[in-house]
Amino acid sequence: MIDLRSDTVTKPDHGMRVAMSQAEVGDDVFGEDPTVRQLEERIADLLGKEAGLFVPTGVMGNQLALRTHTAPGDEVIVERTSHIFNSESGAAPALSGIQLNPVDGVDGLMRADQVRERIRDGYYWETPTRLVCLENTLNKAGGRVPPQDLVLDIKAVADEHGLAMHLDGARLWNAAVASNVEPRLLAEPFASVNVCLSKGLGAPVGSVLVGDRDFITRAHRFRKMYGGGMRQVGILAAAGLYALDHNFERLADDHRNARTLAEGLAGLSTVRLDPRAVETNIVIFDVPGHQALDIVSRLREAGVLVVPFGPFTIRATTHKDVDSDEIERALPLMASVLG
Repeated sequence: MIDLRSDTVTKPDHGMRVAMSQAEVGDDVFGEDPTVRQLEERIADLLGKEAGLFVPTGVMGNQLALRTHTAPGDEVIVERTSHIFNSESGAAPALSGIQLNPVDGVDGLMRADQVRERIRDGYYWETPTRLVCLENTLNKAGGRVPPQDLVLDIKAVADEHGLAMHLDGARLWNAAVASNVEPRLLAEPFASVNVCLSKGLGAPVGSVLVGDRDFITRAHRFRKMYGGGMRQVGILAAAGLYALDHNFERLADDHRNARTLAEGLAGLSTVRLDPRAVETNIVIFDVPGHQALDIVSRLREAGVLVVPFGPFTIRATTHKDVDSDEIERALPLMASVLG
């Protein structure tokens, strides 16, 4: 079975398992796990921030950022297709008592003038805007990398109105490799950034939230409140450190495999896909006139796993556990269903 459902399905390789087994550990709730501290400091440095906080999941990292930046009754501007708005189980209002104000972007991208139009900072009966959230890469837009000049335009509007900016950087590592830009430059416009270790980098668990020291100190308390205070978690942090050392540069392989897959699928008459839009490791394609759920089921029978991404839309994601030979094997299998 060739599993292209997500880059979260990767399994630790032998080297990562050895690193985990040899990790020096301590009680992280007491701040005594040296491997966790090393991971937090390293990622904070990579992203140009003062401090970091290891968390079990990307959702927790994003939600801690929302809780730390806001107070109940506040509002946060997001793009309508963003992960925070669509895929975090309504956590923002449930956990932080805030509301999300979605903007209809194009291909996952908001414009600065759209953000400006949504800011509420006048009448006392309005919900006050406190935060703007962006995403990199853009999952529902096929893993595209937001242009940095667009990000900076939004940052200028946020600064003008005294708003903080948070980045859901679940796949920021992919964005850095694809654009050949240092991660810290992509992170620079944001007061806080959440990055995942369990997607393209291939660690089994974990994300890291970064920001200034005061922000992380406050987020630390909310992590405990949300049940994210773990104990000898250096075993997991060691996987993250290994992933940074061994799996960062190789993300370019996933991007090449995604383009190969996209070019092959684009040649099928039943598929609508522009391979030029594939920038990282996500391939989203339409199957007009066919139910995505039916196609996904038939592809599974053929030996390829993908996920439905809409009534007539399917997503395939390349990762380190599927090499170029398997992509070449997947294409005729997919053509047998889609051709």
